[in-house]
Parts: sequence; structure tokens; C-alpha cells
Amino acid sequence: QVQLVESGGGLVQPGGSLRLSCTASGITLDHFPVGWFRLAPGKEREGVGCISGNDGNAYYTDSVKGRFTISRDKARNTVYLQMKNLKPEDTATYYCAAAGYFSGSRYYVSDPDCSRASFNAWGQGTQVTVSS
Repeated sequence: QVQLVESGGGLVQPGGSLRLSCTASGITLDHFPVGWFRLAPGKEREGVGCISGNDGNAYYTDSVKGRFTISRDKARNTVYLQMKNLKPEDTATYYCAAAGYFSGSRYYVSDPDCSRASFNAWGQGTQVTVSS
């Protein structure tokens, strides 16, 4: 069974930093493209960034470039979202997701490239609030 669990959210002042974690069980996460998304009240879900499952390159939406960094820790089967210089508009519930396909009870990589990823294994989310 595939399970992704986010952690690390909380309340932070503008300009502050947080590091979110996405830890997987049931799969070896570094084979998969992993995306970070966020959902704010009254807004549509937004893709924040993605790290590829092959070359490890990371890609970001324009609003977070230079402030957010996605990385992997293979030993911990975890993907991180390091967020710096946080702004009130970053307030949202943050989700991680892996892109693969299910065959029976198992989950496989279909394409490790972020540009062709279809995310279908999601975590439960972690709340980030940026406020003074």
C-alpha cells in the first residue's frame, strides 16, 4: 500500500522559513517524480514544484522560484520542500504527490520526468500559515 505523509507545517512570520517533509511507505520514492502542491481557501490547487525521478532536476512555479527548494533524502525515503522568505500569500495546505500507476496492489513508475507526470498518489496535506 502506497502512503505519503507530509509534515513540517506550522505558523511562521513573513520572511521566515519552514521545511516540509514528504515521507513514503510502500514505495521507493526516489524512483518517482514527486510534486508539491498547495491549496488556499477560495483558490484552485496550484503546483508548487516537482523533482524528477531520473536526473533529480527540480522545477518550480514562478511565484516560488528562488525561495523554495525541493530535494530528496534517499536514506529516509523522503522528499523535502524547503521554503524561505515566506510571504502571507504562501499560506495554504501543502500536499505532496507521486506520479505512477497502480497494478493490483503495487505502484510503479510510468515516467520519471516531471513534464509527463500524472500525480495520483497523494498525502493528506500539512498546513502552512504565514502571518505576523
